[in-house]
Amino acid sequence: MRLSVFLKVFFVVIIFAAIFLIFNKKARNQLFPYFSTRCLEYKQKDFSRKLNDRIINYSAEAKRKGIIVCKDDKDLRNRVSEGKLVKVKSGNRYIVERMTYSSPYITKESKSLLEEIARRFRERVSQKGLNGARIIVTSMTRKSENLRSLMRNNRNSSENSPHLYGNAFDITYKRFIVHKWILTNCDKKYLKDALGEVIWQLREEKKCFATYERMQNCYHVVAR
Repeated sequence: MRLSVFLKVFFVVIIFAAIFLIFNKKARNQLFPYFSTRCLEYKQKDFSRKLNDRIINYSAEAKRKGIIVCKDDKDLRNRVSEGKLVKVKSGNRYIVERMTYSSPYITKESKSLLEEIARRFRERVSQKGLNGARIIVTSMTRKSENLRSLMRNNRNSSENSPHLYGNAFDITYKRFIVHKWILTNCDKKYLKDALGEVIWQLREEKKCFATYERMQNCYHVVAR
């Protein structure tokens, strides 16, 4: 009997709380930031246009520091067994997307750079209440057979792409994983620009080359 009364009171409280939050947007945004649809002004500068490195300017260095180009899966496995490449799996700070024209392997130096980008990015955006942020990696090492297929579908692909040498990866700036129910357009723009600034800082520290690729909706990053 007591349990029945308790449940009735509980449901009445829940109903009144829900009605209050539905009609009080301010309280809803304060109590449930993860559900907030309010567009915030983050005042984050756009660093994307500063990421303008051209392949012609760094392809020689990327080739010198990278691996011998893999023709096929057998070559790729050999590079891994030799310790020239390491596998990259989704983790706490980034997601490795399923790849069509590349494989989830990069050099150890490139993986360290990726982890540093992800760490700095999460630390930066968490200061704005966007907790648990993870970036999404869309491309890594390509085999020469991948490149032939890609060039038929992407006119921007290059025969000198650093992806062939194992020290390049792409991070999308269109999609992120964040502990928030709804990402507003302001949230998305801030996340894109914050990621751009993190990459730009590492570029200024001479740790990478980087290019803002509009057509591919990604930041192309090459470890130095």
